[in-house]
Amino acid sequence: MTMAAPPRLDIVIPVHNEGANILQTLRSIARDVKTPLRVLICYDRGDDDTLPAIRNNREAFGELAIDFVRNRGRGAHGAVVAGFAASEAPFAIVFPADDDYNAVIIDAMVARAETGCDIVCASRFMPGGSMVGCPWLKALLVRAGNFTLYHLARLPTQDASNGFRLFSRRTLDEIAIESDRGFCYSIELLVKCHRLGWKIGEVPANWFERKHGSSRFQVLRWLPAYLRWYAYAFAT
Repeated sequence: MTMAAPPRLDIVIPVHNEGANILQTLRSIARDVKTPLRVLICYDRGDDDTLPAIRNNREAFGELAIDFVRNRGRGAHGAVVAGFAASEAPFAIVFPADDDYNAVIIDAMVARAETGCDIVCASRFMPGGSMVGCPWLKALLVRAGNFTLYHLARLPTQDASNGFRLFSRRTLDEIAIESDRGFCYSIELLVKCHRLGWKIGEVPANWFERKHGSSRFQVLRWLPAYLRWYAYAFAT
């Protein structure tokens, strides 16, 4: 009997009623990722429609290892932090529940991490990346923020705000997360890693406006929290 390889990667997927999206996303991971991995589905409530969608279709994902992680609090931040707490692999990626097209770059992200990168960013703004269908205000803020962080603050990624990102075990174990809302933890870990002089890499990624459900990214509500870490990057 052949034993399954231990996971090199945990894929943390925060969900909130993603039943219409999650099956295609998991199929793409099962099909396109060769790195031994485990998927952590991080949810708030037991009545989330993501859970039966997965449980009733397990045969669609082959032998993809999937664990469910209950968020002790509420919201995207708590779900991701719960996933980090449950993660044990050398690397962890936070992956969007509605992304059924970027699984093809996950092996490349792991390969960059294995060369010594503590964070690997999925970059929409480097050559080969794209951002399509984004509402104009969100697009303006995101592009302006990333442009200034890269060209003026010299942060070594062209996409500091994308929540789709790989973190090393060292990053998760040794850098405390102070943020408490949304996906602010992601830019926080990035700028703290940069201040420590740890290596940061990036690979090109695509982004398309979601087809089903509403995004949990609330740019105006979270903007003050983001600005704290924006200033931290310039201070570094």
